[in-house]
Amino acid sequence: MRRAERLFQIVQLIRGRRLSTARFLAERLEVSERTVYRDVADLLAQGVPIEGEAGVGYRMRAGFDLPPLMFTTDEARALVAAVRLAQPRLDTALAAQAEGALSKILAVLPAPARAAAESLAIYAPPVGPDMATRERLQALREAAEARRVVRLRYLDLKGRVSERRVRPLGCFYWSEVWTLAAWCEVREDFRNFRVDRIERLDRLDETFRDEPGKTLADMFRQVEGEMTERDRSTDA
Repeated sequence: MRRAERLFQIVQLIRGRRLSTARFLAERLEVSERTVYRDVADLLAQGVPIEGEAGVGYRMRAGFDLPPLMFTTDEARALVAAVRLAQPRLDTALAAQAEGALSKILAVLPAPARAAAESLAIYAPPVGPDMATRERLQALREAAEARRVVRLRYLDLKGRVSERRVRPLGCFYWSEVWTLAAWCEVREDFRNFRVDRIERLDRLDETFRDEPGKTLADMFRQVEGEMTERDRSTDA
């Protein structure tokens, strides 16, 4: 890696994290920590607003930005592949935004790189959620982002209908179906709901804040604990 490219990568790594240690930067760039110290000192001398010190970590001062980045041909092809695979499976609004973002990126690429990216031999068939499911998916995604409580009418796999008030935490795609991960205020526990089995949903004006034991991170920890306990039982 050329030194100019390494300096650029250091800036990118530092600006993308709350705090980056010299050891982390050295491992990512496959150089010594001494080299990192020297490079950071050179960046500071050039006016890059890096805060911190050796032995503690570095961060970028708020407000710093770089000119628009130029993608390599391989990076552009990876973006094309990602958008092609994702579009049929996303809600309509997000799919359109992905297409718009990709168009902006391709528009500023050199002609050979753009042609190579657009001719990528990877395609995704237009199969995915039906329009009603996509609309519910968008509503749930926006509710999770806005921290809005949602009221659901849900039909489970056994044909039972229930009314739920939930805190939407995130939407997950499982190859064939989308599910909503949520904190259910009725069951006082985490629950997953298949989006295509939600018969009706209403986004309420009521908002919620993260509370200990009710966040997505808490749900991940609970699932991880259950899997670990199951593995121990199997080994026993």
